Amino acid sequence: MSRLPDFRLEVYFSRWEFTARHHLTASDAQTMTMAELLALADPDDARAWETLSLGYTETFGAQELRQAVASTYEQVGEDAVICFTGAEEALYLAMQVLLGPGDHAVVITPNYQAAETVPLSLCEVTGVALDPERDWALDLDAVEAAIRPATRVVSINFPHNPTGTLIPAADLARLAAMCEERGIHLFSDEVYRGLELDPARTLPQAADLSPTALSLNVTSKSLGLPGLRIGWIACRDRELRSRLERAKHYTTICNSAPSEVLARIAIKARDRILERNRGIIAANLPRFEAFFAQYGDLFEWRAPDGGCVAFPRYLGPGGVESFCTELVERAGVLLLPASIYRSELTDTPRDRFRIGVGRADPEPALSAFAAYLKGL
Repeated sequence: MSRLPDFRLEVYFSRWEFTARHHLTASDAQTMTMAELLALADPDDARAWETLSLGYTETFGAQELRQAVASTYEQVGEDAVICFTGAEEALYLAMQVLLGPGDHAVVITPNYQAAETVPLSLCEVTGVALDPERDWALDLDAVEAAIRPATRVVSINFPHNPTGTLIPAADLARLAAMCEERGIHLFSDEVYRGLELDPARTLPQAADLSPTALSLNVTSKSLGLPGLRIGWIACRDRELRSRLERAKHYTTICNSAPSEVLARIAIKARDRILERNRGIIAANLPRFEAFFAQYGDLFEWRAPDGGCVAFPRYLGPGGVESFCTELVERAGVLLLPASIYRSELTDTPRDRFRIGVGRADPEPALSAFAAYLKGL
């Protein structure tokens, strides 16, 4: 296994996330307070919270939590769920279990860095780039062409980070079938599911489509509760779930007991939380649309199909890297420049930046952004 490189996004956030005045690149929806979340608890969960013993929990996750997670799927029972400390641990350990020397993986680009660098540390990887000239479309023929006899994993992410794009449900079904027929595990990052601009475009979950697929999800993004640090993988392959559990023995062993109770409260109340968060995004998008329309000579804007991030194009002088640096240093407005999403596998756009649209009241950040632009 080769050494993993620095995680560019986290290095950048370590410098700016908690010092910038305006976090305008947040990847999660608006969070809530403990009091707001506990107010959503049913009597049994409220009692469980008040009487909670702070001991170890099951490596797979508490049964009640897995039951709540399984209720969000059609073909997945509680025994097909294993919980992790956030989505990153789940992704990391899944790749460790699924891939090794001599194997091959296919990954879409641009991507959340770990989706590319963790497989690359284990085996050969081929990238398939989304097409920015076709609204970030995924070419399934290109995915099929990238598959080799040694391919063990095809890794996707929709709604997509950082572009906010979605693929048609028929394409996802074809991809799941393509992988299942070849004995390949489709690894589907679904952390933004539930925040689609058009709910009719909500994709099925991969674990419901195929017994060989893995669905990754978390409380952090669509539910806006990253502080809970609870993620999960749904997978109907019993032997693979067992291997994932044994891998977790070497990392966190088990999750935080308080977080597990809070997570199951949130998951049971997910319809109300998602409705709230979709409402915030729906109210925000016209504001972002109007903002970027004001500066059409500097930016090319496309609203996300789903999720709460977008990937606009910067058309101005100096390049997007220096633009983002000057913006945060002079105006305190944090964006993520294209270099955060560069790939070792394919060309990726160098003139883009990630912006978040899921937090309440973006007006102060947009005002500071506008003031900076007027001073150029």
